[in-house]
Amino acid sequence: MKKLLITRPLPEEVLAALEGLYETTVRQLNTPLDDTELRLALTDYDAVLPTLGDMFQREVFQDVGQPRCQVLANFGVGYNHIDTQAAAAAGVTVSNTPGAVTDATADIAMMLMLMSARRAGEGERLVRSGQWQGWHPTQMLGMHLSGKTVGIVGMGRIGQAIAQRCYFGFGMSVKFFNRSPKHMEFDTEQIETLTELAGQVDVLVAAVPGGAETRHLIGADVFAAMRPHGHFINISRGDVVNETDLIAALHERQISGAGLDVYENEPSVSAALRDLENVTLLPHLGTAAREVRINMGMMAVENLRAHHSGRPLPNLVP
Repeated sequence: MKKLLITRPLPEEVLAALEGLYETTVRQLNTPLDDTELRLALTDYDAVLPTLGDMFQREVFQDVGQPRCQVLANFGVGYNHIDTQAAAAAGVTVSNTPGAVTDATADIAMMLMLMSARRAGEGERLVRSGQWQGWHPTQMLGMHLSGKTVGIVGMGRIGQAIAQRCYFGFGMSVKFFNRSPKHMEFDTEQIETLTELAGQVDVLVAAVPGGAETRHLIGADVFAAMRPHGHFINISRGDVVNETDLIAALHERQISGAGLDVYENEPSVSAALRDLENVTLLPHLGTAAREVRINMGMMAVENLRAHHSGRPLPNLVP
């Protein structure tokens, strides 16, 4: 029987679905594979189910040469931790789990928008500190989200789901920046440049995939273009944002606030960012709902089943 490595513990339902398909090893750690483990994964197993942080980069494939592993069935929609070109050159197929994460990630974006605009994190810290002295008419005034304008950077599945929630749920005007033309079934406006978009909206949301093309896509020029009352939200990948520039914009009150679920050097979050009151920080909760994680796992299983039987993978990464 062929051997499969699962790099992190997964829900029991996912593991049960793999019974009889592979001789499965589940690594009982929640940390990314280290350098030695990355190479052993490619040499000792026929298939690997990796996830965020398992850095299958070019040098790993170069060191291994001709890997035993034939498929990396990634658990997650983002796959910028895998060098897909190097994988293809080594004869390794890569798949991901799009679709399953869309609604959950869009929900987190909305939660961060509300928390940042209404200063929810700051308010909770005040109550927990024991320093809250009671309600008064000018207490912690934030920004009302309904009827405002949202700008979405990246109008893929998740971007579209955020746009729908903003438009239909909060009556917001929707503007967006996207590499290619995109037509929506409700009223939206595509803006030609990112800085132009930043200057026209009350909330700017990053919803682009990670990778070399989007690294530091959002930096000082974008924050300088934003309105002083504006809020920035990131639910994409941490390195899409120049974190140093974001910290400066928040510290200098160039923008009003931010909500982050991902970080440039995750899981390390700088003290400068943690010390700021006008930023909401979440521990990468984008898809952290049990049914979502099960669905992600089942998509990965289907990709593995297809590869095992010689069928085209349902979610092949090009």
